[in-house]
Amino acid sequence: MAGVGTALPLTKLLASVTAPKDLKSRPFHRFTLGDLELTTVTDGYVHMDKVQPIFAPGVPRKEVDDLLKKNFRPTDHVDLGINMLVVRKQDKLILIDTGVGAAYGKNSGWLLQSLADAGIQPEAINAVVISHGHPDHIGGLVKEDGQLNFPNATVYLSRIEHDFWMAPTQDFSKSTFEDKALLHTFALGTQKVFRTVKPQLQLFEDGLTLFDCIRLEIAPGHTPGHTITHIYSGGQEMVHIADLIHSDVLLFPHPEWGFNGDTDLKLAAATRKKVLQRLADNGAAIFAYHLPWPGIGHARKQGNGFEWVAETYAYPV
Repeated sequence: MAGVGTALPLTKLLASVTAPKDLKSRPFHRFTLGDLELTTVTDGYVHMDKVQPIFAPGVPRKEVDDLLKKNFRPTDHVDLGINMLVVRKQDKLILIDTGVGAAYGKNSGWLLQSLADAGIQPEAINAVVISHGHPDHIGGLVKEDGQLNFPNATVYLSRIEHDFWMAPTQDFSKSTFEDKALLHTFALGTQKVFRTVKPQLQLFEDGLTLFDCIRLEIAPGHTPGHTITHIYSGGQEMVHIADLIHSDVLLFPHPEWGFNGDTDLKLAAATRKKVLQRLADNGAAIFAYHLPWPGIGHARKQGNGFEWVAETYAYPV
């Protein structure tokens, strides 16, 4: 799709594509939350061929490497999962974010196959919640030929996020990403996707409730209208944190370290710390878009930071 293609220079700079996995089917994970049926599906992963300055810009290299080694992680690259969540409430199906589409190569763009393997047809999706306007979240909205992947869905996007990307120019002055001109070029792809889905688009203000089981909260910093999604039923809650966190071993213990994809590095760090503190205090389950599959766990306070406690499963589905 041409709109996402416009953003390819940025994706090429951030990510390199390794040999694709030859999978006959794409994994999914199904579970319940109160009366809701939730399904984790995958769009694949993105391989980043360095850690800094993508993560922890400005932090001494040894400090970052020591923490990675302590957690048995490589110091020369990072693989980011692309996990998506489908919420079923009776006859309603809500998809949160849509992956990269065709933008990042064969190790990603798996969403439609993963949905099919989970028995979910794109035409059955009633609503799509978009957390923010980056291509790895909106790329799956539109096919390469410009047709809609989810033709029967209302697409929910925060008005703040929409207005930021649709403005003639965007303020990236508080981002540590060095090539600001490239970021402005990248924005053109986001604009084209938003124009394509305009007939489906429903702009919302902070706190919108959907289907009596979802509440949308603006959590700014990664982008101005970056949205986390509260899912609740039967006294239980799961919070889809979108791009609040891109690394479990770096940004939970050091939420202040940040990520160079954050539009406002300092605001993103403050939001990250505030939301993690709340999640650690109330014990709500977390769904993490970019953490290792299937991206489900909890936040626990540890020292001056936090710890990611991943859910474990004895069986694959």
